[in-house]
Parts: sequence; C-alpha cells; structure tokens
Amino acid sequence: MLFTRSTFFIACTLAAGMGLSACSKSNNEEKQAPLTASTPATGEASTLTERNAQQRLISTLQDGLKKANINAKITDAQPTEVPNLYWISFEGMPSVYATADGKYILQGEIVRLGGKELHNVSQNLQAANAKKLFDQLKTEDLIVYPAKGKTKHVVYVFTDASCPYCHKLHEHMDEISSKGIEVRYIAWPRGEQFIPAMESVWCSKDRQLAFNQAISGAQLPPAACKNPVRDMYQMGLNIGVNGTPAIYSTDGVYLGGYMEPNELAERLNK
Repeated sequence: MLFTRSTFFIACTLAAGMGLSACSKSNNEEKQAPLTASTPATGEASTLTERNAQQRLISTLQDGLKKANINAKITDAQPTEVPNLYWISFEGMPSVYATADGKYILQGEIVRLGGKELHNVSQNLQAANAKKLFDQLKTEDLIVYPAKGKTKHVVYVFTDASCPYCHKLHEHMDEISSKGIEVRYIAWPRGEQFIPAMESVWCSKDRQLAFNQAISGAQLPPAACKNPVRDMYQMGLNIGVNGTPAIYSTDGVYLGGYMEPNELAERLNK
C-alpha cells in the first residue's frame, strides 16, 4: 500500500488532536547537518559509509516531505534485509519503508518467501523498535500487577480508563496474575478529553486504586504532578498503537487487543 499524503495527514491529525507537535507547521525546522560526502544516495554500490548513506537518505526524505508541505521529523533510517529498502522511524508516527534513493515511501507488510513458513519482515522490525522503547521504561512510571507465584511472562498493556475493552481485561487481572503473567500498564488516552483522568491516575499515591476508581466512573482530583502520560502516548504512536488495550510481549511483539486470560497465556507460551 502506498503511504499517501492523505494517510500521512490522518496520522498528523491524530497527533495534533493530542496537543503534540509532530505534525504542526513550524518555521523553526531543524536543519540537517551537512554531509562531507558528495555522492548521491542510491541503491547502487557506493563508497559512502553506511552511516553517511543513512544520513543522506534522511535528508533527502525530509526535503521531499517538506516540499509536499508535510512536517514530519524522521528520527532514524535502518537498512532492511530487502535490497535498497530502509525502515524509517518518525517522531510521533508509525514507521514506514523508503527506497534507498529517497523517492518512494511505502506502508504495509513485507513477507519473505522461501521457507516452509512465511517470514514477516515488518513484524520483526516493529518488534525491535518496540522492545527498545520498552527497555527504556522505568517500572516506577507504570502500574504493575505482579504475577502470583513464579513469574512466567511479562506483558506491556497500553490502556485507557475510559475504554470498555480495557475494563473487561482489567476484570480478569486476578486470573491473568494466577497464570504467572505480570501486567505492566502504560497510559494511552484515546483522545484529548481523556488525558486529565489518566494524569490524575498517574499522579495518585496508589495508582492501582485510582485506576479502579477511574474505570468505575469516579471523578478523581485534578493531576498535580509531573507525569509521563503524554510521553507514553507519544511512545505508543511511535510503535503503531491505534487503540486500547494493546498488548505487547517484552520482546516488543504485538500480541493483540482484548483477549481472555487463557488465550493470552496460549499466545505467550507459543
């Protein structure tokens, strides 16, 4: 599927609706550092180092997006196993693919053939990106529900106190914990109007109690602390979260949305 401008603006509108700046117009765009090499970035053999090739590709893509009046900041460009194809990471948006010459951007799944089973190249790249972000999280910034007995698995769950399916998942927390699964909640309010409630939860001394109160419809005191809710929302956008609950393994693999405890355990035990 081509990554069309309309698709880009859907992502931009979503980010802008949360008060984020990833897609806002700015006259102070960060300029790319000049490269010492003069050879243009192409998919052909080149004397450029891989790093210089990546930097030149980022510069080419940024220029192309700017000409199309799309204000999106690229944070990284990684070569993939597919010749002349790079994995492009954005600030506040899901990653996409780009050709090595910077002329084309593509969105979708890439699958490798040749073995007894299909190999999802895209899934591995997405998981690696998510794992890197999960590894940077501090448990004291999350709501953690420890496993009962021996911890067999740990999952990260993007959640919102206003989400009905998050409520259903939360109702099964005791059963999930009894299966040796530790659950770590990450705040992901689904709209600007839901941010205050999630910030109030994260500013509470007892976040578990506050989350229980929030999902039951109780009005919590206004947030009065520095909290990571908006940063968590941004992180979710970066790895492609578009709804809640969104459940991930510690390896960054997306397991799915709402699921019964037995189904979750089966997914993790595969």
